[in-house]
Amino acid sequence: MDWKDKKVLVTGGAGFIGSHLVKKLLDMGCDVSVADNFSRGRRENIEPFLDKIRLYQVDLTDLENCMLVTKDIDYVFHLAASVGGIHYIKRENVEGSTPSILMNTNMLEASVKNSVECFLFTSSACVYREKSLELNEFKEEDAFPANPPTTYGWAKILGEIQCRSYHLDYGLKTSSVRIFNCYGENENLDPKWSHVIPSLIRKAILYPEEGFKLFGDGKQERAFLYVEDCIEGLLLAMEKITDGDVINLGSEEVISIGKLAEKIVKLSGKDINIEYDLSGPQGTHRYCANTEKMKKVLGWSPETPLDVGLRRTYEWARRELNVEG
Repeated sequence: MDWKDKKVLVTGGAGFIGSHLVKKLLDMGCDVSVADNFSRGRRENIEPFLDKIRLYQVDLTDLENCMLVTKDIDYVFHLAASVGGIHYIKRENVEGSTPSILMNTNMLEASVKNSVECFLFTSSACVYREKSLELNEFKEEDAFPANPPTTYGWAKILGEIQCRSYHLDYGLKTSSVRIFNCYGENENLDPKWSHVIPSLIRKAILYPEEGFKLFGDGKQERAFLYVEDCIEGLLLAMEKITDGDVINLGSEEVISIGKLAEKIVKLSGKDINIEYDLSGPQGTHRYCANTEKMKKVLGWSPETPLDVGLRRTYEWARRELNVEG
């Protein structure tokens, strides 16, 4: 697909994944608009290309704002959501669902009314619930019957159903992508919001001023997706899925959180004592994406090895925290 001169909107475009997507779209010659309320997104993430984009600082829980930002748009990447790390999504039941449900509904409604051509919704691995103490390799169909462990997961499931419904009832070309454990540069390093990789990297960089503690016993297993690979997957999904279908987007490189911590400690070059907090939230114990459908439909697999992505992310975080290497 030739993206040159396509009019593209990225909601949540000042956020972690969104800012990388905006940069890639600009590199491909797109006319890019960004909608973000900066509740979690950072202006610094899009500072290098502010003069090349159309920026809307708006609240997308308001339908009028959604009508404004989708006017004359061809493609919508809807990334905006009420989200945080595991502490946030397990604690904030209303905030973890209501704003997202309102944004999803309004953005789909506005996209139909403004004749948007294609709409991609970013869902999450949080739609799945652990079924086994062994490694849970979730297939797309494993999300049903739906029973997510958090209201954030329920908001994502509902968003997927809405995308399918707007395609069936109004002909809007839609797709939903369940992203598994994306990481990389521009991710939030604030302990209040951060996911496991930026959290551990931050602790390693600031050690010993800040302790290096893991939630759980370190045996939890995940497969992490580097952000540049994630962007490639999103672009392909927008091109190849138009019937409201859902697809996983993830890596097959499974690792325990304990081994992940050891890799980050090695990157730091420090003699770090790893502590384990068995009282904190641990999330689903062992899981990754089944990528069969992803590879078949998109004809693609992630290319960035974990060691490479971790090194890039660590060096970025060190600069961000202004700590000498």
